[in-house]
Amino acid sequence: MKKEIHPGNYRIVAFKDMSNDDVFLSKSTAGSKETIEVDGVEYPLVKLEISRTSHPYYTGKTKLVDTAGRIDKFKNKYAKFKK
Repeated sequence: MKKEIHPGNYRIVAFKDMSNDDVFLSKSTAGSKETIEVDGVEYPLVKLEISRTSHPYYTGKTKLVDTAGRIDKFKNKYAKFKK
């Protein structure tokens, strides 16, 4: 392997899912100005909107979307253009 191609700031970082407050540790080079204490140790904090603990694919839970209501609204809005 080539020398000196890997980032120098590769370290353990805490990732926090903001939708359910789950925190997990992983190695990363992601920059952060915030820190969080996990098990008495302070780590850089990266906030996430969605992670493996809140994504519908991994949890098996899906959000019900009112598609019928949106379709009816669309049909009503454009019915006047129908010939």
